Amino acid sequence: MQEAIEIYTDGACKGNPGPGGWGALLRWREHEKEIFGGEHNTTNNRMELTAVIRALESLRRSSNVIVHTDSQYVQKGISEWVRSWKARGWKTADRKPVKNEDLWRELDALVAQHEIEWRWVRGHAGHPENERADALANRGVDQARQRPTG
Repeated sequence: MQEAIEIYTDGACKGNPGPGGWGALLRWREHEKEIFGGEHNTTNNRMELTAVIRALESLRRSSNVIVHTDSQYVQKGISEWVRSWKARGWKTADRKPVKNEDLWRELDALVAQHEIEWRWVRGHAGHPENERADALANRGVDQARQRPTG
């Protein structure tokens, strides 16, 4: 069995909506890679999803992956809710459009390329890798604030 790539992700938003950032720490054996980015006007949930999407996009081949997220929205959405949303034509149980459908579709397509275990971790609880992902997400917020709009 192929050794798993560990991915730790986080999103941040200053205002919701407002300037936001995403960050991810990828680890395989002794190798680490940090990635982050930001957007001017977004939501925390969009940044949480974007962090996982960008991390999975950075993988060069189909892999065994363990994704650590402090977002129950992401963890439950991809492991529990997405099947029902797809079966209902991307509608919720009360027939409303799924929020962030564009990102859920992207994530769903990426998940199909890998063997993924989803692990929820408590945010801001001293988990070292989660704290690093949070710091990266906040760098993304700073980056979004510094770039001119328009």
